Amino acid sequence: MTPLPDCFCPTDGTRVPAGSLAWCCPVCRGPLDLDFAPTPAPLKSLAGRVNSLWRYAECLPLAAPTVSLGEGRTPLVPLRDGISAKLDFLMPTLSFKDRGAVVLAELALRLKPRQVLADSSGNAGTAIAAYCARAALPCTVYVPEGTSPKKLEQIEAHGARLRVVEGDREATARATREAADEEGVFYASHVFNPYFLHGTKTYVHELWEDLGGRLPDVIVVPVGNGTLLLGAALAVAELHGAGLIDRRPALYAVQSAAVAPLAHAWAAGADDLVGVTPMAPTLAEGIAIPRPPRARQILRAVRESGGTFLTVTEDQIRHAQLDLASRGLYVESTGVACWAAVREGVLGERTAVVPLCGAGVKTGPARE
Repeated sequence: MTPLPDCFCPTDGTRVPAGSLAWCCPVCRGPLDLDFAPTPAPLKSLAGRVNSLWRYAECLPLAAPTVSLGEGRTPLVPLRDGISAKLDFLMPTLSFKDRGAVVLAELALRLKPRQVLADSSGNAGTAIAAYCARAALPCTVYVPEGTSPKKLEQIEAHGARLRVVEGDREATARATREAADEEGVFYASHVFNPYFLHGTKTYVHELWEDLGGRLPDVIVVPVGNGTLLLGAALAVAELHGAGLIDRRPALYAVQSAAVAPLAHAWAAGADDLVGVTPMAPTLAEGIAIPRPPRARQILRAVRESGGTFLTVTEDQIRHAQLDLASRGLYVESTGVACWAAVREGVLGERTAVVPLCGAGVKTGPARE
């Protein structure tokens, strides 16, 4: 078994040794990054490998997985006008969060905590619960009140303890972080733990493989806490650094207009969040994050890619969900945000891929 890499704080450089249960920088309490710079394998060497995200072994910080459910390798299907959709709602727990959750569960299995904690508006908690069940790890998931009953049912079905927190997503995160400071606890945070990002980056490695060793002009991703976008940026950097792509695609970040702190900062030309973004009701509940901890990293990644931010209204989300359903794709309301943002032609003649991140059965149809 290969040794684990150290973590470090991207803000102040503080290092956290491999094997630690520390979930944040001990100095500034910010998220951590991983001291890990892999070189991806060339396209021809992937033939015959395991048909899951673990086929990209050279790019993952953990080797020889034991808790896999066959996650990854989701279909890529055309929509229209050079735009394709990657069907990540066909993952084992019906959302893209499985990509990061399996890596966190594998890490937890090796660190042997007495308890695994997670906080979520639904999909991440479901994924963590499922993979902890697979690994026989005790798990508790904190969720905000008002979380979809279908997601709560799925979390409990996997045997996780459920803690419903009064208040919004931010209140839930605070409650979980307090509990995460207890001894022997592994905080399976899809925001603070960098291993999650190294799981989500396999989304782009799959695109590269499926497109025959290239990437589209634009990669469109929904952004709340930014885990898929930052994973995508990691993968693009790895592929470009290895000379496996000759240009970097633009990253287009999509937020709900109702809760769009990053889009507002982008419009202001800022490097970090500006002002206070109030929480507002939105159909895109999974990306309704008023203060994402990795805001600076997200803004920098979009800027360096030559991308931009787009916002979508509630009506656009409803119409996009119906449009996808008419094409045979029933996707939850958060998961249709990217299609809502680009389906009216804002990309021109550029090629693009949008992720369909969660299944419609998790929340049902978007309603007034």
